[in-house]
Amino acid sequence: MAAAKRRLSFGLWYDFRNPLRWRQPFDRLYNETIDQIAWAENNGFDYVWLSEHHFIDDGYSPALMPTAAAIAARTKRIRISTAVLLMPFHNPIRMAEDAATVDVISGGRFELGVGTGYKLEEFDAFQIPFKERGRRTDESLEIIRRLWEGETLSFEGRHFKFKNVKLTPEPIQKPRPRLWVGGFTPAAARRAARYADGFVGWPEKAVWDIYTSELAKLGKSADNLRLARMAFPVIPSRDPEKTWNEAADHIIYQHNLYSRWYREAGDDRMGPEVRDRAHLRELGTFKVYDVDGCIKAIREATADLPYTDFFSFFLPPGLPPRWLQPHLELFASKVIPAFR
Repeated sequence: MAAAKRRLSFGLWYDFRNPLRWRQPFDRLYNETIDQIAWAENNGFDYVWLSEHHFIDDGYSPALMPTAAAIAARTKRIRISTAVLLMPFHNPIRMAEDAATVDVISGGRFELGVGTGYKLEEFDAFQIPFKERGRRTDESLEIIRRLWEGETLSFEGRHFKFKNVKLTPEPIQKPRPRLWVGGFTPAAARRAARYADGFVGWPEKAVWDIYTSELAKLGKSADNLRLARMAFPVIPSRDPEKTWNEAADHIIYQHNLYSRWYREAGDDRMGPEVRDRAHLRELGTFKVYDVDGCIKAIREATADLPYTDFFSFFLPPGLPPRWLQPHLELFASKVIPAFR
């Protein structure tokens, strides 16, 4: 089906970052963000996605389950997912319990997206060897899935061993909540095929081919695949130049931290650090669009693979949610209908 005709699910992506340069009271930031999510569920948005990191000066959200529970208690329809929870830093039994509880609180709206992580300082602090992250994630996904499905589980793996564990309360959703795996690598694609119901990221065609090939090997149908396209800010505006200038320094901050973290882990996908606004314009990595340009950008971003979901960091770190609100209203009223 052509990308222009495919119905996309749209989501908001929040990390609750609060940089020192633009510091807001944390309680106000969280409360205003959750207010915004409550507005979004009544205005065309299908999902809220939550992102995890640890020990960041700007307070990047380290605790996704309490945040998900707070959102669940304030909303009625919007689905709540993680993109992504860093699985190696969590005990899978406890995560199965916490996530099942969020599913209960939400009335069956929670989904769990996980990744292996890449930021070296986090592995050092949690005393998890970096080279173990993939195997730990694989075992954790198997444990969570089987506990959610109601099994009384005894497990003996390389990293986790236990006997006769039964999850209670069980999730509302049956046979279990949806599992997502995030990533960009062949290993992530194989993990998603083995353990998950959907794949999160922006994989190259070769990685997508590995994903579908692995599904075929496992005898799994590719008919109901969920593929979520995560994106850095895709912001519509009635005055794109004004909005670009308001957001530019915040985008530079965001880009440079991600660029440094990835580079330190041996991955240069984010490219060079941005020197200043002129350099940001030269690189062309951040654009603000009018409505037609925003629709075109999303269609282009989702044209190469059969994406079912699209979500974006609409709120650059350091800007308050109220700054974003008129842009979200424009997105909800003019952009989302183009895909429905």
